Amino acid sequence: MDKVKGKLQDDISKKKRKGRTSFQIIISSFAALILLGTLLLMLPISSKGRVVTPFSDCMFTALSATCVTGLIVKDTATYWSLFGKGVIITLIQIGGMGVITIGLAIMTVSGKKIGLAQRSTMQESINAPQVGGIVKLTGFILRTSAIIELTGAALLSPVFIKDFGVLKGIGYSLFHSISAFCNAGFDLMGVREPFSSLTTYSSNAYVNAVIMLLIILGGIGFLVWGDVGAHKFKLSKYSLQSKVVLTTSLILIFVPAVYFFFCEYEDMGVKDRILSSLFQSVTARTAGFNSQDLAQMDESGTLIMIILMIIGGSPGSTAGGLKTATFAVLFLTALTVFSRRTDVQAFKRRIPDEAVRNAGAILFMYLTLFITGGIVISRAEGLPLLTCLFETGSAVGTVGLTLGITPSLHMLSRVILMFLMFFGRVGGLTLIYAAVSSAETSKVKMPMEKISVG
Repeated sequence: MDKVKGKLQDDISKKKRKGRTSFQIIISSFAALILLGTLLLMLPISSKGRVVTPFSDCMFTALSATCVTGLIVKDTATYWSLFGKGVIITLIQIGGMGVITIGLAIMTVSGKKIGLAQRSTMQESINAPQVGGIVKLTGFILRTSAIIELTGAALLSPVFIKDFGVLKGIGYSLFHSISAFCNAGFDLMGVREPFSSLTTYSSNAYVNAVIMLLIILGGIGFLVWGDVGAHKFKLSKYSLQSKVVLTTSLILIFVPAVYFFFCEYEDMGVKDRILSSLFQSVTARTAGFNSQDLAQMDESGTLIMIILMIIGGSPGSTAGGLKTATFAVLFLTALTVFSRRTDVQAFKRRIPDEAVRNAGAILFMYLTLFITGGIVISRAEGLPLLTCLFETGSAVGTVGLTLGITPSLHMLSRVILMFLMFFGRVGGLTLIYAAVSSAETSKVKMPMEKISVG
């Protein structure tokens, strides 16, 4: 069996050396989709005023939608026409599922043969542990996503039909269900007040619960779905990744919610405090909706939101960011050092050294880009550093939450945010591996010499 796996990997590696690598294909696919979306949004039919929208505004919007972020420079509800909104939600759907996932699904339906290279690309796209069964997994992802999004739309429709009428209510329900499940944060509530997000539903427990559930389901990862589908509630049979993702996600939802409950929303009733605290804790990790005015939070609350945004969702999900599994590995590594153990462990399993190294590299990249971007924007725009760090954290975590400065930013700052959104969606290691050609691992080891740290 090991020989077969080795031969399979060798065949894939040979195909990659002959052409583009999986990482390069993933990046070029996202870039092509963003460019197509930009051109479509520039068409007069895409805007309500039937005007040609500037290229920079269209590219920012298309990139934000494809990277399921939610940062916008034009209010989605009041500026874009029905056609424009259709382009945006299509970009969100494809970006959330992954361009490669959609492409392989089309190939499967059309009867085309899917080779090893395509299967390997799909594996990298969704962080699957192996190539085997990848086509079956793709079908499972698409079917489950459709069921969840349609169910979410059906649950939201009674409220939105009551508020906006039958046709518009159904359209709003589907739009917000897809946007929430894909962790995009785009909304159509600007018809009430531009850039208002879901603040008008801050006291509606039903809408809050549906949106939060959609965000969580989209953000835990496709591989976790597979475990849930295969083993139901037999948690002991779940893979290590599923156990780590679910545990970390629960902690990152409830611990910040407790802080928000006691320190941020003291002037509300108990029911509204619970709703707002849970909603902000859930949405901060890549979803981008908000039910309260974020500008009213104190600095400590804003910093907690930034940390949650950078951590983001889980590997192989519709969400972006550092990822919950990466955060968990970093935390477990610290515990290992403190307890003077040699191996990083979780749930009676040893975590590979490669995962630990990758987690450290990813953290370094995210912090470097997030902080550097915030400093540059702060200097260029003359704005408070914490405010700018909130925007860059939102961008690199593909969240979409904002303190209201994005629409007024100059071109340099917008370019920085666009780069961070793209980086956050495709993944830091994907960009690095795409830029650096693979090299054979050297068997020669340099002499070791100690160096003091800490």
